[in-house]
Amino acid sequence: IAPITSAQPPYSLVRPEAEADVLPYALAHNIGTLVYSPMGSGLLTGAMTRERLADLAEDDWRIRNPHFQEPLVTRNLAFADKLKEIATRHGRTAGEAAIAWTLHNPAVTAAIVGVRNAEQVAGVAGALSFRLSEDEFAEIAALRNALA
Repeated sequence: IAPITSAQPPYSLVRPEAEADVLPYALAHNIGTLVYSPMGSGLLTGAMTRERLADLAEDDWRIRNPHFQEPLVTRNLAFADKLKEIATRHGRTAGEAAIAWTLHNPAVTAAIVGVRNAEQVAGVAGALSFRLSEDEFAEIAALRNALA
């Protein structure tokens, strides 16, 4: 049996649970992490609104996902608003800011980003070169603490 060389947990501002166990363990044991859903299944793109949520098709899986329902959806949309605010200062998208936040964690090797079309690719392509400042990380951390 080969040793574990990578892990693939979900990880984003919306789903930070991996910070409690998987990511620290992986970092301590030199295990790569390819996190998925850094944009929170679309919640952190800046395009998701309460109106858009209300218009989701009945068969859309997100309707039944707790992150798209109260009380979590209010928190998650607040994260999206903060990311959009920060991204706008740099001429970037909220999705790029969400990915940049995710990639900043030293335990994260790579982020798997799901997109549906070329426009969405263009909306996040700059994430690799986008770096949030320490002040911006502090803004996000303050919001996380306030909403915890």
